[in-house]
Amino acid sequence: MRAQYREEGLSEKDLAEDPILQFTRWFEQAEAAGLHEPNAMVLSTVDAEGRPSSRTVLLKQYDAHGFVFFTNYGSRKGQEITVNPYVSLLFPWHGIARQVIVSGRAEKIGRAETAAYFRTRPHGSQLGAWASEQSSQLASREDLDRMYASLAARYPEGEDVPAPPQWGGYRVTPETVEFWQGRENRLHDRLRYRRTDEEWAIDRLCP
Repeated sequence: MRAQYREEGLSEKDLAEDPILQFTRWFEQAEAAGLHEPNAMVLSTVDAEGRPSSRTVLLKQYDAHGFVFFTNYGSRKGQEITVNPYVSLLFPWHGIARQVIVSGRAEKIGRAETAAYFRTRPHGSQLGAWASEQSSQLASREDLDRMYASLAARYPEGEDVPAPPQWGGYRVTPETVEFWQGRENRLHDRLRYRRTDEEWAIDRLCP
């Protein structure tokens, strides 16, 4: 199973002055191309013994300060971030032969910011954040459904649901951001922004 990439290349002269502006360009192009959930990203973390784990989460906000996602702080990813806050984010935009890889440090955002986002979630998703002790062992699906039903009775549609104290956002402050463009013969373009003391340096990497 092998695809031959034929997308146009990526040169240094085409890059924006900073990686957030460049990410915005590519994100908008991924949306325009009709990719399913272009905000889906693979988050990789490492535990205390150096063993990695990965999962897909959704990017919910981004700006000059970093990339924000939300989760249960007691989940495996939350526990591993507590031990080692350095993480990787991968946006796998295969439909347009592109990837973006962000490496940086994850830190919890403020509770006010978390609460503001939580209020924008669908009612069912709000209840789900309370019902699931993410990554913990579960005896049966029925137990989870019963917990959800109990919460639905307590907070019917239209009722305000508070943000769970164990649930919230992380902001990943980038140290490097790599833009990968697929090219023919596996001679891909890889351009990486690297944070220095005063500005972003740009490196070209071998494919």
